[in-house]
Amino acid sequence: MAKFQLLATLCLLSAIAAIALASPKPQFTIQGRVYCDTCRAGFETTATEYIKGAKVKMECKRYDNDEVSYEAEAVTDGSGTYSITINNDHQDEICEVVLLESPLAGCNEIVVGRNRARVVLTQNSGMSSGVRYANSLGFYKEDPLPLCGELLQMFALDD
Repeated sequence: MAKFQLLATLCLLSAIAAIALASPKPQFTIQGRVYCDTCRAGFETTATEYIKGAKVKMECKRYDNDEVSYEAEAVTDGSGTYSITINNDHQDEICEVVLLESPLAGCNEIVVGRNRARVVLTQNSGMSSGVRYANSLGFYKEDPLPLCGELLQMFALDD
C-alpha cells in the first residue's frame, strides 16, 4: 500500500512538472497611437491628426539597476497606430513605450509628458488579456491651426 502511494505521488509530481515546463511563455501585444497636436494643447482634440510613419520604441529596464533588458521598435500605420509583440514576462521591470521621431517636418517637437507611456507586462497584474493599450504619444505642430482658439475655448482652458 505504501509503495502504491509513493508511486502515485511520484506520478502526480511528474505530471505537474511536465505541465509547468510545457506552459507557453506569456506573449503581450502593446498597441498605441502617435498624434500631431495641431493646437499645441498638450492633449488630443478633435483637430488632432494621427501620424503615419512615426517611430516608437518599447524599452524595459530593471528596477534595481536601471539597466535596459529589452528593446523593440515599431512604426505607425496609416491611422497612427503601432503594435509591438513581446514574449516573456517582465514583472521585475519598468516597461515604457518611448516616442522617437516624426516623419512630419512641421510636427516633430516632442511633447514632454506625452513622449512616453508606461505599460505593465506581467501576467500577475489581474489582466487576463495579453493586449496592453498604451496612452497616446504626441508631437507639437510648429504653428497651431487657425481654428484652435475657438476649439480650446470649448474646453474652458482660458480661466
